Amino acid sequence: MSKNPKQERSLVLLKTDAVQRSLIGEIIKRFEQTGLKISAMKMIEATEAQLLEHYHKDDAWYQKKGEGIVADLKDQGKEAEKEAIEYGKDIIRTVVTYMQASPIVALVLEGNKATSVVTKIVGSTEPSTSDVGTIRGDYTVDSFSHATYENRAVRNLVHQSESPEEAEREIAIWFKEAEIMKYTTAQERILYDVNLDGTPE
Repeated sequence: MSKNPKQERSLVLLKTDAVQRSLIGEIIKRFEQTGLKISAMKMIEATEAQLLEHYHKDDAWYQKKGEGIVADLKDQGKEAEKEAIEYGKDIIRTVVTYMQASPIVALVLEGNKATSVVTKIVGSTEPSTSDVGTIRGDYTVDSFSHATYENRAVRNLVHQSESPEEAEREIAIWFKEAEIMKYTTAQERILYDVNLDGTPE
């Protein structure tokens, strides 16, 4: 954990569409300009095992998501060909395929209320309803319904942790603790009144 108890860590994954569209620098700039610190960063080819551990879901999640897909199919004039829970499981199957289409970039971001700040910058999971000014609102026009129609993962550029607890679980999948840098930025010294070594002034 960070030396400064006022700060949180958050995991961010720049997905394959962010990498393939050359948006890495633009997206990272958004986080840095807000004042979040990059504590770790690397480009990797994600393994199936890492992705399945990362996107671990229970049957209740699969059922709920699957019911949404069945409703989307009905709106599109299509018949459901399997149980709702199987459509829910297909979400993770398509995400694993999507996340292995090219390298991804993994980051650990650190700062006050980091998970909430990152979520605000990234925007809602559904790109078509993300606010203007967010990463997803500004850089993608995909939607859940269109992805369902094409039987693929939604292309929403970024994964971000939903809570501090989830962030710590996810960070451990993608980084060894020794890969996470401990240093103090000028912004931290101003915001948190800390010295270069992270101790209070």
